[in-house]
Amino acid sequence: MKRMGIEALYRRANTSKPAPSHKIYPYLLRNLAVARSNQVWAMDITYIPLARGFVYLTAVVDWFSRRLLAWRVSIGLASGFCVKTLQEALDRSDPPDIFNTDKGV
Repeated sequence: MKRMGIEALYRRANTSKPAPSHKIYPYLLRNLAVARSNQVWAMDITYIPLARGFVYLTAVVDWFSRRLLAWRVSIGLASGFCVKTLQEALDRSDPPDIFNTDKGV
C-alpha cells in the first residue's frame, strides 16, 4: 500500500510510544551472527483490524531458518494467549539459546 501511495481508512493502533517512566534498555542482539537453528527465536504480536475491532496474532519464528514455529489468533490480549503460543513452539522444537521479544510480549 505504501508503494501505491494509499492508506487504510481506519485509525491505526498506536502501540509504539513507551510510558515516560519506563527505562529503555539497549538492544543486545543488533550485531549478533545467527549461525544455526534454535540459536535465536523471536516472538511478536500484531493487531489485525476487522470491521468491528481487532484480532491479535502472535507468532514465534526461528531467526536462522525463518521458520514459523507457532502462531495463534485471539480476540483478546490475555497473557495466556502468548504463553500458549510459546509452549506450542517449545513442544515442537528444542528450546532456543535466546528468546527475543520487542518488549511487547
